[in-house]
Amino acid sequence: MEPVNLRIPVKSPFIIGVHHLDYYPEGNEKMEPTYYIEGREIGKDLDPKSPWRMYHGTTVPGFPSHPHRGFETVTIVEKGFVDHSDSFGLNGRYGNGDVQWLTAGSGIQHCEMFPLINQNSENTLELFQLWLNLPKENKLVQPYYNMLWSEDIPIIEEKDEKGKSFRVKVIAGDYKTKKALPPNPDSWAAEKQNHVVIWIIELDSNAEFVLRPTTESASRMIYYYKGDIISIESETIASGNAVELVSDEEIKILNGVAPSKILLLEGEPINEPISTYGPFVMNTKEEIMQAFNDYLLTQFGGWPWPTNAPLNPIDSERFAKYPNKTEYPKKNKLPDVVCSGC
Repeated sequence: MEPVNLRIPVKSPFIIGVHHLDYYPEGNEKMEPTYYIEGREIGKDLDPKSPWRMYHGTTVPGFPSHPHRGFETVTIVEKGFVDHSDSFGLNGRYGNGDVQWLTAGSGIQHCEMFPLINQNSENTLELFQLWLNLPKENKLVQPYYNMLWSEDIPIIEEKDEKGKSFRVKVIAGDYKTKKALPPNPDSWAAEKQNHVVIWIIELDSNAEFVLRPTTESASRMIYYYKGDIISIESETIASGNAVELVSDEEIKILNGVAPSKILLLEGEPINEPISTYGPFVMNTKEEIMQAFNDYLLTQFGGWPWPTNAPLNPIDSERFAKYPNKTEYPKKNKLPDVVCSGC
């Protein structure tokens, strides 16, 4: 098993895509790794040769407090858990299929730590983080944080013409008549005409999946991250590769023998100038400088936590603290699986 720390090629309206897969060991009572690999640069550990990384954590892996402005983060956690804290005093724990959607807007500090809560088994973490741009008119909206719990995210299961099964996890965009959960209100994805799609497509052995055409102007990328090979229009693609596809044609994806997983990203581009630097995504260099100045002056609300890498208690359940409530997912609700013909 190979770890992954990969930047995924994306196109507008997406800015950055990252795939993290780390095989963390058992944790101790402080949710720290039970061993370190000698020679690590603790606090800035991105070693691609290691089976797992500390990233910018010093005792627990993850990303301590850092600012953002002008875009959104969509964090899809396939395995493992993330502890969230932010400059508005909100926090939570999510994972094992959950998705966090965070509109940074005018500015927010947040922290994403990876608590190793299993003390008697490994703590594998696999997640995607997507940066979704905001149009100029929404760059400075009020920050907004929301959870899409795995129990509520639609998963559609169907069979192809040969009876082979596939599943579609609909994080954004619609699949046939099945709608995704609502995106954040100021998101580019909130307007249907922007055709923003974030799906995870899971194919059984030799299954075929057909992508429906959208508009000629939309971008369409797939990242094939688990399996052996797939074929698209007679071209063979190995696992670990990203491919840009035409968007206004029907595309048939034929899986090989091994079960496969594919991340699909689509959307109409935001046809505006873009300027990026570190944690900020704006339209001009002057706006980037203003973002730095505003952060130095205001700290985007400050940091109300006692450390820059706060953690929830080891026995915390999945939850999200919002301004007026604390939400827990529906533990006994099965995933929304809809049969063929929906």
